[in-house]
Amino acid sequence: MKIETLYEDDDLIIVNKPAGLLVVPDRFDHELPSLNKVLEAKTGQKIWVVHRLDRDTSGVICFAKNEHIHRYLSILFQERNVNKFYAGLVNGIVVPPEGRIESPIAEHPAANGKMIVARKGKMAVTDYKVVEQWPLYSLLQFQIHTGRTHQVRVHMQSIGHPIVCDELYGDGTPFFLSHIKRKYRMSEKDEQEKPLLSRLALHAYRLEFEKEDGTLISVEAPLPKDIAACIKQLNKWTTAKLKE
Repeated sequence: MKIETLYEDDDLIIVNKPAGLLVVPDRFDHELPSLNKVLEAKTGQKIWVVHRLDRDTSGVICFAKNEHIHRYLSILFQERNVNKFYAGLVNGIVVPPEGRIESPIAEHPAANGKMIVARKGKMAVTDYKVVEQWPLYSLLQFQIHTGRTHQVRVHMQSIGHPIVCDELYGDGTPFFLSHIKRKYRMSEKDEQEKPLLSRLALHAYRLEFEKEDGTLISVEAPLPKDIAACIKQLNKWTTAKLKE
């Protein structure tokens, strides 16, 4: 499996995780590939997991190459001395276009693997800012100040704008061109329309922190092709509608 390396030195490796790949092996199915095992095979050495991304979230993720750096980075993440930025497509027009969500998150009492906003949960803080908007969708930038499970997804659902294609916190509907292109006609060769995007529209695009020696590490990963394709079509067909 080809994984793009964004930064690497003797202490750590930062890569661009593809959507659909687990960070660590599944506890119920050890045969599924995982990013840490792929990197161990690639580097020929043990890799320590520092933080995680959801299976269907793409983007920047950091791993340690030794126990000392693993401890240092783990403390850095725990004490919130890391800047984590995401980009995501959400459903609807977000009002106000910029804000902060401070809502505690807890495990769902009945649905295994699902989280909810709950008074007795752990505090979670997410800043959001609209980058672009269209009649049915918005592209947002997020900065998370805590690292709760499914934080961005839960917070956006809580304000009525779930992440596009989110099966757990939204309706999971894929992104089809026919949703935004008037008079859409499918190719005669196709029996059914193929979605432009069918996975969670969330991407970790930037990670920033300081190493022990004070060196600033700032790494970015551009939007993946599938999300970028949706944005391109939204811009194209929204402009076309306005001209009609």
